[in-house]
Amino acid sequence: MPGWSGLAFLSVRPYLFTVMELRSYQRAFLRSQAQQLDPVVYVGKDGLTPGVIAALDAALTSHELVKVRFTANKDDVKAISSALEEETSSTLIAITGFTAVFFRQDAEDSERIYRI
Repeated sequence: MPGWSGLAFLSVRPYLFTVMELRSYQRAFLRSQAQQLDPVVYVGKDGLTPGVIAALDAALTSHELVKVRFTANKDDVKAISSALEEETSSTLIAITGFTAVFFRQDAEDSERIYRI
């Protein structure tokens, strides 16, 4: 895939966050909340780049629940989404068409938007 070479070892801040195991009712709640959101991060023809990873990491830090739209590489949505999930230490909530939803709860309890 174009744009991925060597990115398997790039990590943004893996030591700050742990990936959450979500139950089905928690995923359903987050999916329902994500329906109202507009995509914040777009993955274009270059695919998975350090800029996309940094943008998703910043969006997760400020919003917790983020939609990512794939405008190119539409055959690789699942693979790129899995890589983004791993690189940002987030949880992939759902993939619908060419849009993926990611969640990463804030480490500070007082700053959490979604109480899961």
